[in-house]
Amino acid sequence: MDEWLTEYGVTLGVGALILFMIFIVWDLARRSNAGKFGTLILYIGLAMGIFGFVIKFLITYLLENAAGVG
Repeated sequence: MDEWLTEYGVTLGVGALILFMIFIVWDLARRSNAGKFGTLILYIGLAMGIFGFVIKFLITYLLENAAGVG
């Protein structure tokens, strides 16, 4: 039970934080009058962090399944 809660709790918690960060970036771009290019740059920076989290999740999943097969 602990392992399940930790695994899914972290995944769902980080997912919720990512959604909140999307809102924060949108609000920051709107309040600072960043324009289209500035908003794009802000979202690219956020996307790189999200991509890193997804890659970490994918690598962990692949390593756990590869270890179980062999």
